[in-house]
Amino acid sequence: MALLWRSYQRLMALHPWKVQILTAGSLVGIGDVISQQLVERRGLRGHSSRRTLKMMAIGFCFVGPVVGGWYQLLDRLVPGNTRVVAVKKMALDQAAFAPCFLGCFLAIAGVLNGLPAEENWAKIRRVSPQFLCPGVFAQFLRLLPQAPGAQHLAPPSG
Repeated sequence: MALLWRSYQRLMALHPWKVQILTAGSLVGIGDVISQQLVERRGLRGHSSRRTLKMMAIGFCFVGPVVGGWYQLLDRLVPGNTRVVAVKKMALDQAAFAPCFLGCFLAIAGVLNGLPAEENWAKIRRVSPQFLCPGVFAQFLRLLPQAPGAQHLAPPSG
């Protein structure tokens, strides 16, 4: 397993965009297979290969390039690798990137599934209070100062 991981890291260093895109497409496809088989319990005969291919296309053409580009930008905006930097990156990711990304992801999935524009927009608006608004993230920030040992992660006051 360690050899496989080192090989992956070497490839990632040599061809970051290609590996990022291939990884994202593969993971999104695997996620759809898991969803169909373990969550929806469709069985092999009920499995929609067409749906898995659509999801993989979203992974290859949207998720991989967009997330890869975002993480590169995030590394430039918030340099470093301390715990505080990690929390800052997570905060920026959840507050700024996640709502936009999820909205675009839902729109693309709707188009690929043949939803008319009005129905697609209605679905996004219906889902948005739960997923597109960073409410969970806001709750996390509210509770963060109360977590044991997390006081040093809060920004200095004054």
